[in-house]
Formats: sequence, structure tokens, C-alpha cells
Amino acid sequence: MTNGPGAGIPAVSTAILAMSRHLEVRDVLKTIVASARELLDAEYAALGVPDDHGGFAQFVVDGVSAEQWKAIGPLPRQHGILAAMLHNATPERLADVRADPRFGGWPSAHPDMSDFLGLPVADGDEILGALFLANKRCSKPAGDCGFTEEDERLLGILAQHAAIALTNARLYERSRELTIAGERARLAHELHDAVAQKLFSLRLTAQAATALVDRDPARAKDELHQVTALAAEAADELRAAVIELRPAALDEDGLVATLRSQAQVLDRAHCAHVTFAAHSVRALPAAQEEALLRVAQEALHNALRHSGAERVEVTLTRDGQGALLRIADDGCGFDPGAVRRAGRHLGLVSMRDRASGVGGKLTVESEPGKGTTVEMEVPGG
Repeated sequence: MTNGPGAGIPAVSTAILAMSRHLEVRDVLKTIVASARELLDAEYAALGVPDDHGGFAQFVVDGVSAEQWKAIGPLPRQHGILAAMLHNATPERLADVRADPRFGGWPSAHPDMSDFLGLPVADGDEILGALFLANKRCSKPAGDCGFTEEDERLLGILAQHAAIALTNARLYERSRELTIAGERARLAHELHDAVAQKLFSLRLTAQAATALVDRDPARAKDELHQVTALAAEAADELRAAVIELRPAALDEDGLVATLRSQAQVLDRAHCAHVTFAAHSVRALPAAQEEALLRVAQEALHNALRHSGAERVEVTLTRDGQGALLRIADDGCGFDPGAVRRAGRHLGLVSMRDRASGVGGKLTVESEPGKGTTVEMEVPGG
């Protein structure tokens, strides 16, 4: 890439547009790093978001393979040149980072780096992170290459917009956390009302059965059957609420592990046998993974609460650059057309909205007595 006065600005514009497409913090960080590396034609790029303990809460790299990154070991600490950028908010452009007196070496598996360009990503006085690149690619003889003043200017523009994108992503995630907290509070309230009502009915029915044991054993037996039914309903309400209130582990565990965990919990909580299998699944953008998880939860809820299924199978497979989610049950099935005409949706509208919201597609196949299959395709990132 040649970063002349006319060539750099369109490239910066492209990078800024790429950043603005994402709302999740992790996706924004990855896009910033990839955009910076491409913009300045560097071999390596990284962005570190500091924590309050001298380390990094998040550290994203581009140009290093997953195997290399694993071999490098623990995340770096805030020291040397990284600390200077974070604490003093000063740019750093070096012909050879290894010759700088602040350089403290790196792990044996770390790739060798020479020329270096780093800038803080700041929102006002708050330093959000340190963005840096190493080993500019060019065709000049060894020793004549390196980052230029123009490179620093372009990266400065990118860093300013990166701060906006990162701030927006943090606000979005905070908003989503508040929404989830509100939803959990609503579910807890509904749980209290539903289970309290069931338990009240259970107590009254048990009292009636006790009064009838001696003078009308047949009616007492009927009342005890009702006690059993009410107890089962209360247990179902509790199980459903526990699953709904259980926090999603997408950020920590990823989609495959989260789906597997939820399938295992549901398998223990319900009479139906719930299984999960994954095949060659690659990591997807956070919004797509969340949409797949929510659709899986809705489809599982329908299968376990309404279909009378004995088996429910959840599979997640790679589909090109994207993924295909499939939830199939052997339950009673239904007529999708009749459901639409009756104004009942079984969550189908929300599932389709979630799919289309991430560029995917949802299909539902079912008929009375033949079970139901829900499939969701997403294109990947």
C-alpha cells in the first residue's frame, strides 16, 4: 500500500466504515486492529485495553496465528513502551523497537519485530487502549523501511474514530446488560406469581384431600391426583424459569460450549432426551452467535413445553463461512398454516426476526404427528 496524500484518506474512510458496522466490543477491537494493519501495510498489529491491575483486560492481535499466540504465553503487562502510550498518551514511532532503552525483550515464541508505530486510543482524557503496529512491509532494502510521519497521521485519524467506535460499543453492551437485567427481574416476578399461585392451589387441594380421606375416599383420591398434577406444573414452572434466568455464557465459553451446556441442563430437567452435536463450527460474529443461541432456546422451549417429544436433537454445523443450526423433535407437530391463521406464533415471528436481523434465514417444517424441525442459517462474518 502506498500512503500518499490522496491514497490514505479513502483507505481510512473504508476502515472507519468497517468499524461502524459492529456493536460488540470484541468485534470492534478486532476490526480496529485488522483495519490498522491493512491501512499501513504492516506485518503485525495489536490493541490492548488496560485493566486496573497493571495488565490488560483485552488484547487483540492481527498477523499472529492462533498457534503462535498460544505459544507466546500470558498477556503482556503494562510496561516499557506500552506503559508510556497508556500513561502519557504519547505516540511512539521507532525505527527499531529493540534498540529503545525501554524495550524489555519478549518471550521466545514471540515474532521478531523492528520498526514500530504506536498510538493511544483516547476518549477525551480517558485512555481506552494502546494501538500499535510493527514491521512495515515495503520493497526497499533492509534498513530503509519503516513507518513514516504520514503513517502516524493516518493512524491518528483511525485512532480517533476507533475511540468513538469503542465507546459506542461499550454503551451498547451496557444498554444490553441493563435490558437483560430488566428482563431477568420481570421473569423473576412472573416466576414468583406463577409458582406462588400453583403452591397456593396445591395447599388447598391437599387440605381438601385430608378432609375427605375418611368420609369419601374416592373423592380424596381424585384430589390427591390433582395434587400430583399441580406439583408437576409447579416444578415445570421452576425448571423453565431457571433456564431463562441462567446467564448466557457466550462471551466466556463460546456458542458451542453454551449450547452443549444448555442441552445438558434441559436433558436433566425434562423427560425428553435432549442431545447436542457440533461439526467443524468456526467462530462467528458475536451478534450472530447470540441470535443462534436465542433461536435455539425458543425452539427448545416449544419442543419441550408443547410437543410432547421424547427426543429433541440440536445440531450446529459449519455452512461455508457461516453456520446451520437445526433443532428437530419427534413430538406431535403442528400445521404452520393453521397456527398463523389462528394468530398463534409459538415464537416463530421473534425467531424469524432474530434470523433476518443478522442476515440469516429461518425455516420451520412440521405437520401433525410428524414432529418439528427448525433450521436457521447465518452467513458468517
